Parts: sequence; C-alpha cells; structure tokens
Amino acid sequence: MKKNYLHAKWLNEEMNEEELAAFQASDDYELYEKIKIYSSQLEVADFNEEKIIQKIISRKKTKTKQITLYTIWFSKIAAILIIVLGLFYSVEKISIVNQITDNGEKRTFLLPDHSEVVLNSGSEVNYKKWNWNTNRELKLNGEAYFAVTKGKKFKVKTKLGIVTVLGTHFNVKTKKNQFNVTCFEGRVKVNYQKAQLILTSGQSVTFENGKQTNTTSQITKPIWIDNQMSFQQEKLTAIITEIEKQYNVTIIIKTKNTENVFSGKIPTNNLDTALQIISTTYNLNYSIAKDQIIFEEK
Repeated sequence: MKKNYLHAKWLNEEMNEEELAAFQASDDYELYEKIKIYSSQLEVADFNEEKIIQKIISRKKTKTKQITLYTIWFSKIAAILIIVLGLFYSVEKISIVNQITDNGEKRTFLLPDHSEVVLNSGSEVNYKKWNWNTNRELKLNGEAYFAVTKGKKFKVKTKLGIVTVLGTHFNVKTKKNQFNVTCFEGRVKVNYQKAQLILTSGQSVTFENGKQTNTTSQITKPIWIDNQMSFQQEKLTAIITEIEKQYNVTIIIKTKNTENVFSGKIPTNNLDTALQIISTTYNLNYSIAKDQIIFEEK
C-alpha cells in the first residue's frame, strides 16, 4: 500500500524534492516514466462513480463494504497500466526487424544507433528496434561484419556462441559446427560453451567441434567485403559449398579426389575465375549443363 501511495503522489506531482529524488533512483522508475508517457496518450471511457456506488448499495449483502474514492481512483490507474503494458508488449513484438540475404547477395544496413552491419551471402540478422539504445542485442545466423558505435554493451548471439563488445569492429561467422570471431579494432569478449576469452585487434579464434584454434592477422577488415573468399587447409567439398552460396549456383562433383586441402583466395565476383582455380588445383574439367556446374576428372 505504501508503494501504491508513492506512485499516486508521483502521478499527481505531489512529491517533495527528497521523495522525488529517491523515487527516480529506484529500479522501476524508468518503466513507470514510460508508462506515464504512454498512458497520457490513451483515452479511456468516463468512470461513472455514482452509478457504481448506487449499484453496490442496491445489492442485498449481509456485510457492508466501503468503497473509498482512493479505491476507485486506483482502479482507474490499474486499468490504464494493464492497457499500457499490453501496448508495450505488442509494440515490442511488432518492432522485431529481420535482415536476410539470399545466396549470391550481400547487404549493408545501419542499426538504430548507427552501428553498421555488412551481411554476407545466405545470412540473417534479427533484432528489436524498440528500446535498442538500452538493449543492444541481436541474433546472427551466418556471417556478418560489425562496425559498432560506442555506447552500452553490444551483444551478438549465435547458436554456437556469443560475442560482447562496447564499441569496435569485428566479424562473426557461424557454419554448421564452426564458430569464428575476428577482431579488427578494440576488444571483444567471446563465449563458446564453457570457454571465455578476450580478443584484441588482429586476433581471431575458431571453434570447430569443440576444438579451439587461435590465429593473428594484419588485415583491417574481412576480405569477403572486397569480394574474396579465403581458405586455410580446406577440403574441396567445403569450398564448393561456399562457391554455391556466394554465386547462388548448383555444383556437382564427379571425382573421388575430395580429401586434398586448399589454401588461398577465390573471388566472389567472377564465377569463371573461381571455377578455373578449382579445376586447376584439383586437376578437373568443368562444364555447364542446364542450371548445374559439373566437375569431372580429366
């Protein structure tokens, strides 16, 4: 009851300076301030106090029940709070933003705080636009490069791990059982299962099937932004999967020589050059039949 009385005094602007300062320092103040703003924009039907009182008096009861004006006033506030909280819930649901790229497509967009995101092919990001500045959190499936503006904690959640920063440039990639994070500027915190580590500029970590691999690099941004793919000791099947995603094509491999690994770069904006690199590296011929690219042994 004391808490309700304080809320009533605050709504009626009857608090003294000491009471107001204490209330503004409470954990619930921000919520109640937003409720007050939204409730001021709502219209509710007039509350017929006289009609309700007469209805109660006319009822035959063995025990008299006293209804004070405060109780009636508080009922109004409770009704408004229910409506406003319902409105908040609805706004939060409809404010979810989805950014999706198809195979063969890249997309650059800004978050509400002007942080920049470059989404690689076949990837997806979703976040809540409402209340973004106090809860900078998004979900990623695939690969994206982030240039985060400084501010409150910024969190990228994936199915395999979580990356947390305050303001920096970094890249996150998830692929089946592989989780890779590279920091290009500032510091990032990486959580993968029970492991937690801090990356600084130029450092990268890859988790695959529970195995951790740390590397360093002098590059200042991911090379896929400049239309290249980079591979380190990668098998042919994995390379073909990436080419299919980047160019939105279907590739058939008719060879048993798929275990040899490849290290190097392949362009993502020139399909003919990409196919020639594969054919030369693995001693294969390729042909195009209908909507498929076929690699066969020479």
